[in-house]
Amino acid sequence: MSNQPTDYPEAKTAKSTGTVVAAARAVDLHKQYGEGETAVVALDHINIEFARNQFTAIMGPSGSGKSTLMHTMAGLDRASSGGVFIGDTDLSRLNDKETTAIRRDRLGFIFQSFNLVPTLTAEENITLPTDIAGKKVDREWFDEVTTRLGIKNRLKHRPAELSGGQQQRVACARALVSRPEIIFGDEPTGNLDSNSSREVLDILRTAVDKDNQTVVIVTHDAKAAAYADRVVFLSDGKFVNELQDPTMEEIHKVMAEIES
Repeated sequence: MSNQPTDYPEAKTAKSTGTVVAAARAVDLHKQYGEGETAVVALDHINIEFARNQFTAIMGPSGSGKSTLMHTMAGLDRASSGGVFIGDTDLSRLNDKETTAIRRDRLGFIFQSFNLVPTLTAEENITLPTDIAGKKVDREWFDEVTTRLGIKNRLKHRPAELSGGQQQRVACARALVSRPEIIFGDEPTGNLDSNSSREVLDILRTAVDKDNQTVVIVTHDAKAAAYADRVVFLSDGKFVNELQDPTMEEIHKVMAEIES
């Protein structure tokens, strides 16, 4: 385990030799809200990479910048300066229309609030991003995903007719069915009970282990973060620590050190 942030210029060199493959990376990423005396720095020139085919959790105290980092990496928010890369595509160089296309075509999202369209059925919610993109749904993969997630018999139901856990499984299916390069999750278990949380985390873990997917989530829950291959820790908008193959005990220890 390294207690120091990685030197990412070196990591870029390693990437070219095949030892590091980044699904997404931030280069000198800075995000500031407001100007002058009222300015708030949410991200303070962060350099970080998220490896392909890996499950990464982002943790930190309230106000540490963890959600801002994920939203900026996912193209949901714009950086004040620095570069954000999805693969080799620099989001900071794209206009709004191009950024929207990246989110639609290459990324999947799972949110704490599910973000399902209430007037659509579960099936229509799952296929919505693919339909909007004008692409054809891979029905064989759709059937596999919905069967694996245990929602095959709920596809004609609308969100109000589903439990919270079932709604989040629909959201997971929506993220998986288009086979995105990266699935971003913002507190994906935040509104769920312990059983439903475990189901969702098992789904994400399986997506990495079985489907070679890349998953990045923000969480405040050490139990959720312990499902990840790697946990990165932020404090005051800076990348301050990381754990590989973390245990809950190790996660709690690092968080206690950061918050002390």
